[in-house]
Amino acid sequence: MTAEAINNNESVSRVFWRFAIPSVTAMLITGLYQIIDGIFVGHYVGYAGLAGINMAWPIIATIMGLGILIGMGAGSLISMFRGEKQYQKAALVLQTAISLTIMFSLISMPIVAIWGKDLLILQGAVGDSLMHGYDYLKVFIFSAPAAIASAVTPMLVRNDNSPKIATALTIIGALLNIVLDYLYIGVFEQGLQGAAIATALSQSVVILLGLIYFLSQHAEIRLTRLTFDIKKAIRICHLGASSMLMFAYFSFVVALHNRLLMEYGSEVHVGAFAIIGYIATMYYLFAEGIASGMQPPISYDFGEQRYHRIKGTLILALKVVLISGVVTVVLLALFPEFFIGWFSDSPDLITTAVSGMRLHLCALFLDGVLFLASVYFMAVGKAAKAMFVSIGNMIVQLPFLFLVPQWLGVDGVWLAVPMSNVVLTLIVVPMMWKDIAILMNKKVVINEPVIASS
Repeated sequence: MTAEAINNNESVSRVFWRFAIPSVTAMLITGLYQIIDGIFVGHYVGYAGLAGINMAWPIIATIMGLGILIGMGAGSLISMFRGEKQYQKAALVLQTAISLTIMFSLISMPIVAIWGKDLLILQGAVGDSLMHGYDYLKVFIFSAPAAIASAVTPMLVRNDNSPKIATALTIIGALLNIVLDYLYIGVFEQGLQGAAIATALSQSVVILLGLIYFLSQHAEIRLTRLTFDIKKAIRICHLGASSMLMFAYFSFVVALHNRLLMEYGSEVHVGAFAIIGYIATMYYLFAEGIASGMQPPISYDFGEQRYHRIKGTLILALKVVLISGVVTVVLLALFPEFFIGWFSDSPDLITTAVSGMRLHLCALFLDGVLFLASVYFMAVGKAAKAMFVSIGNMIVQLPFLFLVPQWLGVDGVWLAVPMSNVVLTLIVVPMMWKDIAILMNKKVVINEPVIASS
């Protein structure tokens, strides 16, 4: 069945779930990369290892954000061009996206090599946490291209109308990562260096399988050559910039929290923050999966000017992330020890993490709303508005992170993010709803001549 037949005949909800379920599955399985690392590190290395990997993660996530930039930007364009039946342009976007991946990979390696250790120290890393964090980064210096390309590949495959294959790639990578984590951390006892090697190897397999797909008959947009179109590259970066900034925002927030927790607390608080981050990651990735699954049908419908379907898709996605977010907050508040116990059996660490989690994640569901807003604007080609959401996320949090810890100490560090999310949501949601109203009015204008003539 072709993409055109599916989008023209299926209901909004059916098309949404056809893309969202594989996307959510892929994202949640991707979360296993991080969570399994955290479980092994927490039990085999301890809180200093958790602190070290949490300080390395902002650097890694920033580099991976380059892959998200390419994947989301190119994926949106591919879906738009497919909706407009311009398949040659879609192929040129694919070729340019791969070229960009190679370019960004070559740039990222020396950046990590030169400034990686200094960035750990900037977050307050000392002693064991610095040693463990740098062990992880030393491997990442050489595996940065794998991190970028493995973020790009499933997104390109999904926007080629193959969400199930994209999910399969992610599942294979995650399962392989679990096995390799056990070998390198549990058996070979290589600590965080082993965790980094396991992740790099599993990511490399995902990239190889993705390339095989685009070279095969299964791909609608096949990779027949490698070219670079500067206009398409600029458009990819323009559209994907908001998603990269969202990753940069998370990296910045994690790094700043690490610094503040070392200032107002200790390595135990950073270790607790790492555990809280691993637990919250499952909802973040679920919400990001819903947003990513929403993007292809919205971009396609935007290309065909079916604006009523865009509104229906967005409302459905909002309901899903809000309901799931509220349920998650309630479960974490009622049973915190159950979830934290996956990562550590240290009484001090568990006590610190329970207190921090109840404060830090009390408005978790609003992160899902902000994810959707950013991806929605990107999916309809409103790159400036998408970037506003991402940049606004960072700007709004700064005063809260600066002032609230001075008043409340460690509790203020935990509360800064939920407080800033409330403020930003009150700005972004009306902006998104106004944009939808404009689209619906455009649809009315398009239909008026037809109604008059009939």
